[in-house]
Amino acid sequence: MDTAYTSSELMIINAARLLRDGDVVFVGVGIPNLACNLARRTHAPNLYMIYEAGVIGARPNRLPLSIGDPTLVSGAAAVCSMYDIFTLYLQRGNVDVGFLGGAQIDRFGNINATVIGDYAHPKVRLPGSGGSMEIAAWANRCYIMTPHQKRRFPERVDFHTSAGFLSGKGERQASGVRGKGPQAVVTNLGILEPDENGELILTALHPGATVEMARENTGWALKTAPSLRITEPPTAEELRILREELDPQGIYR
Repeated sequence: MDTAYTSSELMIINAARLLRDGDVVFVGVGIPNLACNLARRTHAPNLYMIYEAGVIGARPNRLPLSIGDPTLVSGAAAVCSMYDIFTLYLQRGNVDVGFLGGAQIDRFGNINATVIGDYAHPKVRLPGSGGSMEIAAWANRCYIMTPHQKRRFPERVDFHTSAGFLSGKGERQASGVRGKGPQAVVTNLGILEPDENGELILTALHPGATVEMARENTGWALKTAPSLRITEPPTAEELRILREELDPQGIYR
């Protein structure tokens, strides 16, 4: 098998490695879905996936094309309403991980998926929150996946769609939300994690990436961890599962 990999495959594999066996994960479609299913087929066989449409313990046999795809129901532990998913599971603290994304992620992990520019007169109108606002507030920990581009990493988001650490961990704690906020941002260059104040700093680089590349593509003065690590490259088995079992048509990867 060709062991060369794309930037999407790199992000998917590194996000999958963050998941723990037994995690209950609130997941959507796209690359977060691939990350969860890859983790379940490798080091986390007891991963429990929840989808916004009301599917609990999903075990899809093929790549779902939407959160309402019938393949999610086959083999699932239960099916309920969207209201039940958010109230009885997410808000009660029964969700370990929420996967998020957005057009902008700022210095403190706040996410914008609503507008670029002024809200009343935006340059671009985006899809909006969906359930991400609640997931960011109540999931025990959140992971974000996004390409590392300067326009995606402004110092301050144009609009707060989903709360990270607001202006610091103290402000998030004062807000009363229970979730611990974003614990990692996985990009095609490396991994950013919050420091003691909630500011995202570079803690890991992918093979071939440099600190200078990450800083050039970040809209604030990006700090680095004292012990910056290098991630392990994707293995042949991880790539095989992605390419042959999860996304053979290359729709997302």
